[in-house]
Amino acid sequence: MADKDDIKEGKEFHLDVPQVNKPFFLKGSGALDWGMQNRLAQIFNPESGRTVMLAFDHGYFQGPTTGIERIDINIAPLIPYADVLMCTRGALRTVIPAETNKPIVLRCSAGQSVLTELSQELVAVDIEDTIRLNAAAMAAQVYIGAEFEHKSIANVVKLIDTGTRYGIPTLAVTGVGADMDRDLRYFSLATRICAEIGAHYVKSYYFEPGFEKVVAACPVPIVIAGGKKLPEMEALEMAYKAVDQGASGVDMGRNIFQSDSPVGMIQAVGAVVHKNEKPEHAYQIYEGVKAAEGKG
Repeated sequence: MADKDDIKEGKEFHLDVPQVNKPFFLKGSGALDWGMQNRLAQIFNPESGRTVMLAFDHGYFQGPTTGIERIDINIAPLIPYADVLMCTRGALRTVIPAETNKPIVLRCSAGQSVLTELSQELVAVDIEDTIRLNAAAMAAQVYIGAEFEHKSIANVVKLIDTGTRYGIPTLAVTGVGADMDRDLRYFSLATRICAEIGAHYVKSYYFEPGFEKVVAACPVPIVIAGGKKLPEMEALEMAYKAVDQGASGVDMGRNIFQSDSPVGMIQAVGAVVHKNEKPEHAYQIYEGVKAAEGKG
């Protein structure tokens, strides 16, 4: 039983200071529960409102593509410079150190390969395993206009519903079919559908002209995909234009791990995303690290 004589009466109630309930910083997330907001605040930097996600989940349908033949060798040195790691549960369990103090966005869709129809996916990770792996969010592809559009939407809806039950956000990734044009009409449709079905943020592609309209019309944050490997300066220019037009960060893979200096490139991307560095200055960061590595 508590010792009542040891209970000291409170005195400092600060009656002249109203309680402050700070609005949540992230677009479209103000009404979410605490756990959901907390996980999103791990993914997005509360100071900049942006994120640099390092994507290396390509192997789930491409196999050991260039730059991630050995995740333990190629990705491990990049982890300190990433805000978030986006990967499969297989990679996470086998090669990512458990002491890694970075939020994980877990790839939860699979079921096809580059040899088959990409839109024919399924939910490949159970919510219990997502919780077991301490994931900060779940990710799945949405293929608007593709053969299995309906199934891909159903996959994301399942993740949203189960994730909401346990306070885990869902990232909807807009996949582009071979016959789809990467333009305002397509991406405004795809990103808006993802937000309307309940995705907490959306991964899409940067394009010109009209990207800022896609961002404005989407009520949740958009992060851009890096896409195919570009020359480093072009990739930095793309990232700069995207965040300047309202994107909440990047989810880059090949433009980082296929670079001549992946460590330099991820630092340069981070400077653009979080510090609004111009591409020219960010490129100098990349070149400086590359030279220090003896690759210049």
